[in-house]
Amino acid sequence: MSTVDIVLAGARGHGRWHLENIRRLQDKGIVRLAGICELTPLTGDEIPEGLGRPEQSADFGALLDSTGARIAVICTPIPTHTDLALAAASRGVHLLLEKPPAPSYAEFRRMADGVAAAGVACQIGFQSLGSHAVPAIRELVEEGAIGEVTGIGGAGAWARAEAYYRRAPWAGKRRMNGVDVIDGALTNPLAHAVATALALGDASRAEDVVRTETELLRANDIESDDTSCVRVTTANGLQVTVAVTLCAEDPDEPYVVVHGDRGRITYWYKQDRVLLQRAGHGPEEYEYGRTDLLENLVDHVTDGAGLLVAPDATGAFMKVVEAVRLAPDPTPLPATAWHLLPDEDRRVVPGIDGLVAAAADSLALYSELGADWARPHVANEVST
Repeated sequence: MSTVDIVLAGARGHGRWHLENIRRLQDKGIVRLAGICELTPLTGDEIPEGLGRPEQSADFGALLDSTGARIAVICTPIPTHTDLALAAASRGVHLLLEKPPAPSYAEFRRMADGVAAAGVACQIGFQSLGSHAVPAIRELVEEGAIGEVTGIGGAGAWARAEAYYRRAPWAGKRRMNGVDVIDGALTNPLAHAVATALALGDASRAEDVVRTETELLRANDIESDDTSCVRVTTANGLQVTVAVTLCAEDPDEPYVVVHGDRGRITYWYKQDRVLLQRAGHGPEEYEYGRTDLLENLVDHVTDGAGLLVAPDATGAFMKVVEAVRLAPDPTPLPATAWHLLPDEDRRVVPGIDGLVAAAADSLALYSELGADWARPHVANEVST
């Protein structure tokens, strides 16, 4: 198998993870980092040892042309995704596009339709959907391990310092210079919880979403939500509820839970860990491997392997992004609902950890769970 040349757009921030992953695959002889696109070139110290001296340029199209790369990894600010993806597709370059793929459904469709018309492959970077736990859970459900599925819950209780919202000009923004950004807890840092819950509810495509209810709140002094929940009603009548916060008291691993009438399956998606609990049996725990999405894309391009996360498989997630985009701006929590942890420079919402878990367990929204600060809010609803 010949080595595949790659260009990485966006090599700082989360892009550093991609640099390390490309180095791992380069060490295996699968790929070669041919170019890095950044507004300010990386210094030698910023390029991991073993990656050599890739060509650098702030001009993405010119870099693709000069390197002849077959694959581009795009890890740039959310509003730039569509135009960069189409620039690559127009040159016949295949794509790994970071999540969220776009800040609006219209931009997502423009990207997905343009990529399809160009005939190139596009993988969306929901790494959790590369986990072998996902097909294993689907198989357990199909076998009737937990009876009839009654709903899907998702919970994410994370913490982010105030500096997190100063990491980039677009961080924590809903719009910037008149352009959609939609950098909220549901749509970016905990987007995997939403996408994975929808996937396990057999509702990955846009047409699988019938109704979306959102409750968007914020403790931090930002535009976007940092404490929010969403409930999706799917075409097959299932409810998928995901509750998240970046203001947790005790941050923990996010998870998705599949509820059945005779048991439940909990999936900690960052750990590829599954817990099966069902009537008449003791708890059963499993750990699974994971297929790296860039490696899968390379296998698809070179050997015709099936693509794990094509754009259409994220259409339902993008319907949630659109519902968040169309919702009124997040409601600021009253000053009595949060406090600052000075040592960690972050805001905490007391009781939010339990509320997030309760929402995933009961499929209820915050306003239905009795939190003082949530009670006055009515969920914003989008029907499709």
